Amino acid sequence: MTDFSMLGLNPGLMNAIARMGLDTPTPIQARAIPPAMEGRDIMGLAQTGTGKTLAFGLPLLHGLTGLGRPAPGTVRALILAPTRELVAQIADSLRALAEGGPLKVVTVVGGASLNKQAERLSRGTDVLVATPGRLIDLLDRRALTLAEARVLVLDEADQMLDMGFIHALRKIARHLPEQRQTMLFSATMSKDMNEIAETYLHRPVRVQVNPPGQTVDKIDQAVHFVAQGDKAALLAEYLAKHTDESALVFARTKHGAEKLMKLLVSWGFAAGSIHGNKSQGQRERTLAAFRAGEMKVLVATDVAARGIDIPLVAHVYNHDLPNVPENYVHRIGRTARAGRSGRAMAFCAPAEMADLRAIEKLTKTEIAVEGGTPWPAQMADEARTKARKANAGGRGGGGGQAKRHDGPRKAPARDGAAPRRNRKPRGRSNAA
Repeated sequence: MTDFSMLGLNPGLMNAIARMGLDTPTPIQARAIPPAMEGRDIMGLAQTGTGKTLAFGLPLLHGLTGLGRPAPGTVRALILAPTRELVAQIADSLRALAEGGPLKVVTVVGGASLNKQAERLSRGTDVLVATPGRLIDLLDRRALTLAEARVLVLDEADQMLDMGFIHALRKIARHLPEQRQTMLFSATMSKDMNEIAETYLHRPVRVQVNPPGQTVDKIDQAVHFVAQGDKAALLAEYLAKHTDESALVFARTKHGAEKLMKLLVSWGFAAGSIHGNKSQGQRERTLAAFRAGEMKVLVATDVAARGIDIPLVAHVYNHDLPNVPENYVHRIGRTARAGRSGRAMAFCAPAEMADLRAIEKLTKTEIAVEGGTPWPAQMADEARTKARKANAGGRGGGGGQAKRHDGPRKAPARDGAAPRRNRKPRGRSNAA
């Protein structure tokens, strides 16, 4: 499939595709859209940034065209996503496709007015994009019915399982009709994901464009070995080399993300953060500033970063390596989107050597060393033991990750100018 015109989409969608400047489907779109338009259930496996939203969005909107207005309180298509940011990103894409037509896209997420969401749903909804928890709140209030839903989409299904939404999914499924089309999209495929597919999909067409765990070819990956306490200063050195380009920085904990952001701001960087302790309004304003280029550095946790679709993110920094290797794939997939290239840098402390090896095993890639020397096995073992003891002793969020190594709290000069220092150096760094 080399052209969208070969897919048989209605004229309104073809016009929308032309407005968006698209002409050639991505591999996941080319393989998923034809069977989806036939009404088949779809199990799609593809990494982030490969165009999954249009892979389910185009056939979904095509199938709803011409049905007239939905009855009050009903929903014709339901899309479930794990985070508020991903819900917003999906809704924005679908609204762009439906622009000028009668189809309406409604979102419901936590952190917004429940009464206002219920009032919007009372008028009937063509496409509802929701997080599971808030949808259950509305179902419990009988603010809507899913009895007439023709399509169910589970996007980032693996992340929904990781976040414990399996029980919510079972509860929501009881409200859905058995005769429906179901499309499931995931970046990874575990035993639990297979069970979900067997439970909710009927003879699905399996569409896999990349083996689970494979990273985008256009991402230049590297690792820098550094003591935990020196990571923040090293990050500042890298950021100072590309002050005009956007960078996404991942921290392991909410507390660590916020602390690292404040440290970067004190050193003169235009930085912001998103994580679970931020309100919906704060997260939306921060993302808007990042998209607009007013803020060049965004520090985030794994959960909050799901749904960040900003094509111009040129750099991803793993300030803390994830202890779930699949999350590394999701993280670096925030760059090199829409066919662009990108760079992903990982900072590895001694206690994270096992995490690095797990990532390389999953991705079947030996990540190039940018700086430092790989930590000896004995040092790595001692660091992990120290971290476990610190965690067992209840020391600070992050399981002792932030307190493993002493190191100066300092940043290099940016473009020949000394950074602002609002704090005196301490013996231990809690920046992340």
